[in-house]
Amino acid sequence: MTVHPIVERLRTFDERIAVHCPDRAGADGGGSPPTRQVTYARLAALVESFAAELGPARRLVALAARNDLSSLVAYLGALSAGCVVLLTEQITAELRDAYDPDVLVEDGRAEVVRERSAHRLHPELALLLSTSGSTGSPKLVRLSATNLRSNAAAIAEYLAIGPGDCAATTLPMFYCYGLSVVHSHLWRGASLMLTDQSVLDTQFWRAFRDCRATSFAAVPYTIELLDRIGFARMDLPHLRYVTQAGGRLAPERVREYAALGREHGWEFVVMYGQTEATARMAYLPAHLASAHPDCIGIPIPGGEFTLEPVEEADDNGDEPRELVYRGANVMMGYAKSAADLALGRTVDALRTGDLARRTPDGLYQVVGRRSRFAKIFGLRIDLERLESGLAEAGFTARCADDDAHLVVAVETPRSDLTELAARLSGLPAAAVRVHVVERIPRLPNGKPDYPAIRRLAGSAPQTRDIRSLYATTLGIDPARVHPDSTFVDLGGNSLTYVTTAARLERAIGRLPTDWPNTSVAELERIPRGRRRFGRALDTGTLLRAVGIVLIVSSHAGVYVLWGAAHVLLGVAGFNFARFGVTTAPAAERLRHTLRTVAYIAVPTALWVALTMTRTDYYGWQNVLLLNKILGPHDSATAGHLWFLEVLVYFMLAAALLIRIPVVDRWQRAEPFWFAMALVALSLVFRYQAFGLYSAKDIPFSPLAVWLFALGWAAAKATSMWQRMTVSAVVLITVPGYFGVPERERLIMAGLLALVWLSAVRVPAAVAVCAAVLADGSLFVYLLHWQVYPLFEQHRLAGLLASLAAGVLVTGAVTGLRRWGSGRYRAVRSRRSALHRPHPRRRLLSQLGYQDVARNRLAGKVIE
Repeated sequence: MTVHPIVERLRTFDERIAVHCPDRAGADGGGSPPTRQVTYARLAALVESFAAELGPARRLVALAARNDLSSLVAYLGALSAGCVVLLTEQITAELRDAYDPDVLVEDGRAEVVRERSAHRLHPELALLLSTSGSTGSPKLVRLSATNLRSNAAAIAEYLAIGPGDCAATTLPMFYCYGLSVVHSHLWRGASLMLTDQSVLDTQFWRAFRDCRATSFAAVPYTIELLDRIGFARMDLPHLRYVTQAGGRLAPERVREYAALGREHGWEFVVMYGQTEATARMAYLPAHLASAHPDCIGIPIPGGEFTLEPVEEADDNGDEPRELVYRGANVMMGYAKSAADLALGRTVDALRTGDLARRTPDGLYQVVGRRSRFAKIFGLRIDLERLESGLAEAGFTARCADDDAHLVVAVETPRSDLTELAARLSGLPAAAVRVHVVERIPRLPNGKPDYPAIRRLAGSAPQTRDIRSLYATTLGIDPARVHPDSTFVDLGGNSLTYVTTAARLERAIGRLPTDWPNTSVAELERIPRGRRRFGRALDTGTLLRAVGIVLIVSSHAGVYVLWGAAHVLLGVAGFNFARFGVTTAPAAERLRHTLRTVAYIAVPTALWVALTMTRTDYYGWQNVLLLNKILGPHDSATAGHLWFLEVLVYFMLAAALLIRIPVVDRWQRAEPFWFAMALVALSLVFRYQAFGLYSAKDIPFSPLAVWLFALGWAAAKATSMWQRMTVSAVVLITVPGYFGVPERERLIMAGLLALVWLSAVRVPAAVAVCAAVLADGSLFVYLLHWQVYPLFEQHRLAGLLASLAAGVLVTGAVTGLRRWGSGRYRAVRSRRSALHRPHPRRRLLSQLGYQDVARNRLAGKVIE
């Protein structure tokens, strides 16, 4: 039995660390997770033990691999035993039917199907990998031990991997790129940080620092994830280089990461490869990345490229040619069934399918792909070039075809791209099918899943007119509501949330938990759920309804239970974190908050001004909502509008705070910890008033900001331990604030409900009443001071009248706002009609476009 060359070298590195295994279990405690270390000697012993367990017979071993020690040992052990390894994410029924493995290895345990192989296995065959990166494809790439050794040695050479290096496994081991990281580091006696954690996990980066990791591999999607977590600001003192492959990265992103690497002392290495070449074929030396970001670079050591003519292309020296690779790492060939495992080498040169050219500097540049052409209506369309054109226009999109149509999957576009895709492709708009998706479908290796995109064309989702619903409840022009629009994007806030949620639930049935951030297109596709008892009422809505009833009831003397207004401060912070702290651009986000503040401040100022014409109930300070700042603090009505005043202060201050770029970056990268920092800062005013207000006025002043901050933190607490942290702060800080236990218990109960309950299922009648009261809570609060005194001793009647007055005025104001919005759109429409082109000119323009389409479709007439 021939010992596999990579396995053979394990014992030569003796007591060096081969593998770091970060333990997830310790990661939630907030400190650094414990890490198990395995030396090369220990790894070699584990591998030999697994090989001995398999026995001397050479068999086909199917291994469902994860990025963990047991998978690594099983893989190397099977190679050491001389077996052929079929490496995959999961052993599917399709793979079993096609290849009938002799041994199955899942979760580190081997299941022997037969003692001797049922197949003829070629002596050089060592590894089978999926050609597409998908886990169930029966078409596999046949790789030899020589393929693996030569590619590992070449990668280790051009990356200068040494014993001091440690690579984090950011890609799955069953993907050739991820596996090449394993091979090249074991070849040089370097170490691996074996983990299946995502780069989005904070535990991953803690382990990365603790293991003194020096590199990680990235595909283009990984780069997107790095942008989200603020990678540019991370302190990674041992990072030596980042590699990128698995798909083309936009040249501007290559330049950006090359510059980032220079700034922080690491290199960005762009690479090029395919499974058919074991992994790598070319690399772009790091010092050339900024000057040549659109190139794949030079062949790896021991490999060479040639450019060969493409049959269907013109014989023109300037035309790109197909890139053909030769080297010791080129596969033996493909396998489609178990019978193919007996075949020897059937491929000497690898036709990559990529169209390329060689620059004057000797670098290779890929400009397209032969296989990514679609033929629709007789027109040959370069899908990769089309994707590039859409990217230049600001769209994240991937394209496929279903023979009759161009299928475009696009991530949350700001506008409809149908016309643009039609223009770039030369197809009529009727032949373009655009599907808005939250995320581009991807394979486990991070590459776009084009078969899944193609299947989008066959989906026939159930649709509803969510656009009109949003336009009505938000009082906006329906033209502003696009398939990718969300409630938050359209300026939705806590004041419009209740009405919208109620109408949406009637249209859809059960609402998704995060519906305010779910696009219109996704909401329209949700199948109507089965009717269940009652309705799920959002906790914030329920607290607003109960809170406003308790406030008016206490003031009118019907049932006195104080503390509801302070619960509503927490609810206000919770809603601000949901609707005011979004992923929208900072300027747009500030406009949304200012609009929400105006919805509160303008009616309040108008009502106060109106009452001042008939009584001296309020002063000019109340009109400006500045009584809590300018005083007087001792008037009979000084505390009547305190809640609305401080709410406006808090929202404006919070919106301006996250408008600061450095603060905005922090809250986007660490939303929970940012919120907790605000809680910690604001708690200073919980315990120290600095002489700004008297002891009895403190809870009814801007110093109560810590309750608003606690609501913010409750909205950002998503994990169990985060919710427990916020709950602990509530239970520690609220007691003693008023010196009235009943009041404090009510506040704690309300805040804890925000933390732990996203919704409460209640009877439908209760849900309707609660929604109406919550929607009208602003005007109920504003008007009740003047309404309930009219009923003197009839306190219950005063309570009911106050609630009814607020609800009626809310309905009137909402109707007036919609009427004004409609009138504005009508006037604008009439004005635009005056400036539209003459009908004859429009007709000629349309004929011109049709003529262009006909010409581009080679004279075919398209109906």
